[in-house]
Amino acid sequence: MHLDLLSAGAAKGLVAAMQPGFTAATGCELHATFSAVGAMQEKLLAGEPCDVVILTAALIDALARDGHVVADAVMALGAVPTGVAVRMGDARPGIAEENALRRSVLAASGIYVPDTERSTAGIHVIKVLRSLGIHADVASRLRAYPNGATAMLELALTSEPQPIGITQISEIITTPGVVMVGLLPRGFELATVYSAAVCATAREPELARRFIELLASSDAAAARARAGFQ
Repeated sequence: MHLDLLSAGAAKGLVAAMQPGFTAATGCELHATFSAVGAMQEKLLAGEPCDVVILTAALIDALARDGHVVADAVMALGAVPTGVAVRMGDARPGIAEENALRRSVLAASGIYVPDTERSTAGIHVIKVLRSLGIHADVASRLRAYPNGATAMLELALTSEPQPIGITQISEIITTPGVVMVGLLPRGFELATVYSAAVCATAREPELARRFIELLASSDAAAARARAGFQ
């Protein structure tokens, strides 16, 4: 017995924290796939087996309107801000205001980010770079990966001299070898609200509902905070 889960990468740490207790209590394993929200939405709409889906609240609301998820089985998990990361041991660049952020990104040898077309944070990074007026200058140094967790893992492993990463903090604080410098500064910030839902085609709807109730419960508040949810 198992649940199929399609999830935004931002929730990977939370799911990993709650999975052992859920499996111990129910005997139900999780078969989870994590990637950019756009990619997960595409898989769901293409008919990928899915009991539980975790995406941005806006996407979940749209899926509920179209009947792809159970409208009365949607639960908010909280907001995840977007932040800047460096490798453990590297100097922490200034990012407290616009000019400092611009200088730090321009100085980076590589900028590690999630998918810039299908992930919430990746799309936002491109907007930030354009707002800073430096997109053309740094486009060749963008290192984009399917999700923020993979981008942060690659940041941790790279031998580049002065790399940085930009993604949601839930993907920074759960990746060994990288540390969070801080949140994007005022005027460039992004906090994305995520929700979990039971899929309309769920093969285990009651267990799926039980799992999302666990994720959103008061008992899981500390785990959500540790995973980067506010």
